[in-house]
Amino acid sequence: MVDLMARAPHLPQAGETVKGDGFLIGPGDKGSNQGVAAHKAGAEVDMVMNVGALKSGEPRRVEDDIRVVVEHCDGKALVKVILECCLLSDSEKVDACGIAVAAGADFVKTSTGFGSGGATAHDVKLMKEAVSGRARVKASGGIRDLQTAIEMIDAGADRLGTSNGASIVDEARRRGV
Repeated sequence: MVDLMARAPHLPQAGETVKGDGFLIGPGDKGSNQGVAAHKAGAEVDMVMNVGALKSGEPRRVEDDIRVVVEHCDGKALVKVILECCLLSDSEKVDACGIAVAAGADFVKTSTGFGSGGATAHDVKLMKEAVSGRARVKASGGIRDLQTAIEMIDAGADRLGTSNGASIVDEARRRGV
């Protein structure tokens, strides 16, 4: 769960005052102010991959961006790299997964939930194959019901990101799933 989303100039103050266990580092903010998450043991950091750099043929820039956050977290926080799959071709998704793994990310994640599309079973399966057990996959965005949740899990999602978790669990209990 993300408890804080902050742009780079506000990360130092936010890191000292947040009372939750998750951070989202927005585009262009990676590594800023020494990775606020490193100051919060047990936190998880969701960072948006630099989609523009990937699409511009700058994989090294993308990897360096991710690596800075991973290094600043220093094992004290899980790093989840959000690919924004709705903006990428399948080959770009595979490349992005490889880059995230090479940089040391713990998870690759389908979406922030703010883009034009969320998680699809196709993307989750593609990402799961691309990381080959070297990272985990989080399906996020558009998971609103039990059927979609099951599809994501069947496709290989290790975690789900949804704002409808309670209703999905209630439905699963009612159906005995």
